[in-house]
Amino acid sequence: MEKARIIIIGKNPRELEDISKQIVDITEKTGANYSGPIPLPTKKLKITTRKSSDGEGTATWERWEMRIHKRIIDVDADERSLRQIMRIQVPDGVHIEIELTQ
Repeated sequence: MEKARIIIIGKNPRELEDISKQIVDITEKTGANYSGPIPLPTKKLKITTRKSSDGEGTATWERWEMRIHKRIIDVDADERSLRQIMRIQVPDGVHIEIELTQ
């Protein structure tokens, strides 16, 4: 039987939890087996810049950080459940990848 690995990527962890809850609800309604959502380690992108652009004055710095969160859900891929999963409304800041494996 084929399996679908659903990877959800985004900056807001609440949005990821909402989408993963919707996917789990769909798989429970259709009776497909699933495992997850498995949270992967948070990736932290850090940027440090000088506040003063001309180089004059004191050396003051601004530190910016963006956190990228990921969740993985493995689902037994039957056509009915995958069609319903594809219909989920995804917010702008969230990216979803679906990989089919055997």
